[in-house]
Amino acid sequence: MEAIERYIIECTSPQGEALDWLQKQTNIRTNHARMLSGPVQGRFLKMIVEMCGARRVLELGSFTGYSGICLASGLPEDGHLDTLEINDELEDLILEGFSRAGLRERISLHIGDCLETLKRFREEGREPYDLVFIDANKRDYPEYYELVFDLVRPGGWILADNVLWDGKVVLDPLPQDRQTLGIDSFNRRVASDPRVESVIIPIRDGLNLIRKLQ
Repeated sequence: MEAIERYIIECTSPQGEALDWLQKQTNIRTNHARMLSGPVQGRFLKMIVEMCGARRVLELGSFTGYSGICLASGLPEDGHLDTLEINDELEDLILEGFSRAGLRERISLHIGDCLETLKRFREEGREPYDLVFIDANKRDYPEYYELVFDLVRPGGWILADNVLWDGKVVLDPLPQDRQTLGIDSFNRRVASDPRVESVIIPIRDGLNLIRKLQ
């Protein structure tokens, strides 16, 4: 870890016991602990929910539930988070983390493919979300964007993770793997979309903060 990263973590509010436990369990029980949001991005997620006054939040890509806990921690008492995860083997760990954080009743976990779940949500005519956090399959980011757009209220927010993709998005020539192409296509689609305003924030692997104008 770079010295500046250690300094940032040291000078950021601590993540708390439930997230300490989940971070440790993620390292022990999965092979992809690097996917964890971590204490700095996690605190940012919580504060973004609080700053925009979100009551309804949708998350694409739960992984082990760390980011879901951070998002739900910023909600008011009557707020709710719907979080989507394709890997059913993680369900028990996710739900235990939610319980340890005291947020089990404030979060609904939906196991299944994000694209199919989003299509079902649209068909159900769900109440609009105040904030959507996209952190699932990178190759599908452009399709996620189109599917969630009408699920977000006017003036609401979309936040997308990993939009710098370890710097691959600025390589010349651009790598032609589907993940890099998906991320780059998403970023450029958002930047040229007159329905939104956006800014990429270089926290961790990059967050694209998008406000829906109408």
